[in-house]
Amino acid sequence: MSGENTMTVREALRLALGEELARDERVLVIGEEVGLFEGPYKVTAGLMDRFGEERVRDTPISEEGFVGAAIGAAMGGARPVVEIMTVNFALLAMDQIVNNAAKIHYMFGGEAGCPLVIRTPGGGGNQLTAQHSQSFDAWFAHVPGLKVLSPANPADARGLLKAAIRDDDPVIFLESFPLYNVKGEVDRDDDEIVPIGRAQVVREGSALTIVAHSYGVVRALKAAEQLADDHDVAAEVIDLRSLRPLDMETVAASVRKTNRALCVEEGWASYGVTAEVAARIGNACFDHLDAPVERVGAAGVPLPYAKNLERAALPSDRKIVAAAQRVLEGLG
Repeated sequence: MSGENTMTVREALRLALGEELARDERVLVIGEEVGLFEGPYKVTAGLMDRFGEERVRDTPISEEGFVGAAIGAAMGGARPVVEIMTVNFALLAMDQIVNNAAKIHYMFGGEAGCPLVIRTPGGGGNQLTAQHSQSFDAWFAHVPGLKVLSPANPADARGLLKAAIRDDDPVIFLESFPLYNVKGEVDRDDDEIVPIGRAQVVREGSALTIVAHSYGVVRALKAAEQLADDHDVAAEVIDLRSLRPLDMETVAASVRKTNRALCVEEGWASYGVTAEVAARIGNACFDHLDAPVERVGAAGVPLPYAKNLERAALPSDRKIVAAAQRVLEGLG
């Protein structure tokens, strides 16, 4: 990969925001330090200079307050994109997200909408301790009325964010700290969105289906490469991209081909995204499964600060390979 079309996930998100701000004057960007400081992770760098303080707005340190303000703006005809500094701080705005944003369209009988996007990063691996390293993907995906997206590469980061901003429903756009610097090809001349609710087969295989999203896809691809090199196992890897709505057609078609499934997530596996996907695989593919569906996720503990303990608690390529071997042996 080389040239001007190679960019990081961070740059792809910035590109999408700039394009949508230019395309639609109703789009606003608001959040803590998104303007003058250019974003805590520099995703919004340069946007205030380009579009002004009215459309790229810094807010007080009050997640409940500025998410609530964005909901009101969305009901009034704007299309706000809110940045919450980390998903851990979204806990302070959960009442606004779950009781207001997710329910407005339903409770007003379709007479009012909430075209709102909430961008927020999460995940562990940076020694940010138990209160700042969490993945709440399953929490948001649990709520009817929300759409939940989680890209794993720069092209999808751009295409899914553009789709989210244009969507008429509230969208939770989950980003990953480890993914911000991951590079990939993005066609700058292509204004096409990535459709919401469609998974993607990112590696073809025949022996096993590995289903993942966000940084879990990076781990799954590395594990699949190791399985191929060391064990001559051709694993198929599916990137969910969208957690709600969930594209089970693509997942089920793969499992019916490989007859085995392994689900991976960065968050706690208990009651998590992998639990939902595994249950749906069981319903859709029961007669095709040659082994129980296996799951890999974070250990059920608050994430430790110590690097060795944090690494032990998080999913890893090694854990995915070991789980794949159990599935292949029918020992899930």
